[in-house]
Amino acid sequence: MKRTLKQRILVMLAATIIAAACGTMAGCLVGRFITLKLAERKLFQDASRASAEVDMRLTEASAVLTAMKDSSSLPCSTAELTYFRALIFEAKYLKDAGRMSDGKINCSASLARPLQPLAQATTDITLNGDVKIYKDLALYQSDGLAVFTLQWQGFYVVLIPHTRTQKGTEPHHYSETVRNADNGQVYWLLGEPPSDMAASLARDGFTRTGNSLYATRCSRIFSNCVTAYISIPEALLADHTQFRIYIALGGLTGAVIGFMLSLFYRRSRSIEQQLRRAIRKDQLRVVYQPIVDLANGRIVGAEALARWTDEDGYAVGPDVFVKIAEERGFVGSITRLVVRHVLRDFAATLRSHPDFHLSINVAADDLGDPEFLPMLNHALEQAGVAAQSLVIEITEGSTVQYKTAMETIVRLHQQGHSVHIDDFGTGYSSLSYLHDLSVDVIKIDRSFTQSVGTGAVTAGIVPQILSIAEALNLRVIAEGIETPQQAEYFAAHPLPILGQGWLFSRAVVPEEFHRLLAEDEKRAQAAEAV
Repeated sequence: MKRTLKQRILVMLAATIIAAACGTMAGCLVGRFITLKLAERKLFQDASRASAEVDMRLTEASAVLTAMKDSSSLPCSTAELTYFRALIFEAKYLKDAGRMSDGKINCSASLARPLQPLAQATTDITLNGDVKIYKDLALYQSDGLAVFTLQWQGFYVVLIPHTRTQKGTEPHHYSETVRNADNGQVYWLLGEPPSDMAASLARDGFTRTGNSLYATRCSRIFSNCVTAYISIPEALLADHTQFRIYIALGGLTGAVIGFMLSLFYRRSRSIEQQLRRAIRKDQLRVVYQPIVDLANGRIVGAEALARWTDEDGYAVGPDVFVKIAEERGFVGSITRLVVRHVLRDFAATLRSHPDFHLSINVAADDLGDPEFLPMLNHALEQAGVAAQSLVIEITEGSTVQYKTAMETIVRLHQQGHSVHIDDFGTGYSSLSYLHDLSVDVIKIDRSFTQSVGTGAVTAGIVPQILSIAEALNLRVIAEGIETPQQAEYFAAHPLPILGQGWLFSRAVVPEEFHRLLAEDEKRAQAAEAV
């Protein structure tokens, strides 16, 4: 039916109004989503900063308490109090220190030794049997700010008032909790979070409950957690200008977002299809990074790493394409391709060098795939390579299906394979966990390796990981070694530790790796001849 000019104008006007309304709604939703995402990121940043400061405070308090215990002077003597004052003078976060018993202060660096012990309030919190926390002792109250006193055995320290969790950057609110390792009970130190959030605020992560956002960061060293939280109306009001801009430009925003979403959807589909074609055409590359014996610098193995360049010539990281393959259920095809390349590139080397090992990374789906082990056995048999020459690497995340992982590892051991836990320290491994899985080697994640020799909090985790390995008689590979200092640190440890990282070589193509291996053998022969 032919429309009149008036009808066409009315249709265009109606379409414009509908599009504007839809765009405004889309802009409002997108603005709300982005604003809350930004609020979430800010919460995480604030919680992380606050948690790091708590770690620094407690680390200093622990060090001073330990130093006080080492005092060789008579209790509460002038010499001992002078020693305590020196400790407090050098401390950044401590206000006082002294001796305490039965809830009474016997002497302190600032108060000296009173004629009678000063009676104080009863203990607010007792942790792990011998650590007591007093909140807001009358002697140390400071303008309404929370002041904490920590008592360990007969010694105590007073922390300078901590203002972040009470007077943080508005409109964020803060809460600090501590967990008793003896009974798992959670205590509130600062803030007044809702009672139904007790479990969430003592666990690392982000939670959105009711009308509020919560970001919690828990210490890797102590039992403390810090939570930054904000109500959704407060978050939207904090960035109200940005929110109103999204609403004002709703029509355009909705159109652009719709267009971008369609592009992202097509791109995601395109990447998946390109990846499937690349696997089918054997177009993924496999490169090899040397694994070195830190004691003598010899190359003793290599890790096989998959690489892919898409049809547009862009390099796609394994964290992207492997994740896509896992989500779409065809990651086993990548594993088979890697096994095929490894045996094609190194079968002769593996047969002639029985002490040389090649590692391949195995996904969680592979561990539960009934075709995985038969495929592996057949490929090794065809290549004439012994099972012990091929190492299987699994991540801590791959063992979520605990029973399946354990059964598969047992079968891998029965066939002669060594099993490594990759990226160790980024998951939730425990002594019993590692013992039950019966792995042979743990690979320390590069984030911990690169903290060696720095003041990072994670640097203190490395000795703990090495202690776990020593307790369970596990071998260790340190990933991500980039400096001689890092290599020297691990080489000096009593455990025989292997290293992997850019200090020795980047991941290289097979031809380049064979050249590196030949040069390594020549150096070894020359050293033996001397």
